[in-house]
Amino acid sequence: GSKLHKKEVVEAVSILEAPAMVVVGVVGYVETPRGLRTLSTVWAAHLSDECRRRFYKNWYKSKKKAFTKYAKKYTESKKE
Repeated sequence: GSKLHKKEVVEAVSILEAPAMVVVGVVGYVETPRGLRTLSTVWAAHLSDECRRRFYKNWYKSKKKAFTKYAKKYTESKKE
């Protein structure tokens, strides 16, 4: 018979709770003889203020211009 017959079996389990993740950008890589190299980075067209303030050390003193040029370029290329 089984060695675990009439014995209590306990298995360790890890429970991970994390907030929902939001993708704000994607990085494309190309393989070279020396390893991976960044090909290009694509950011989301519209980033929320909660996301943009993560890129600042002092949000209240800043001009809040992060990603404005990228968003402008995105809207201009979308019109064409």
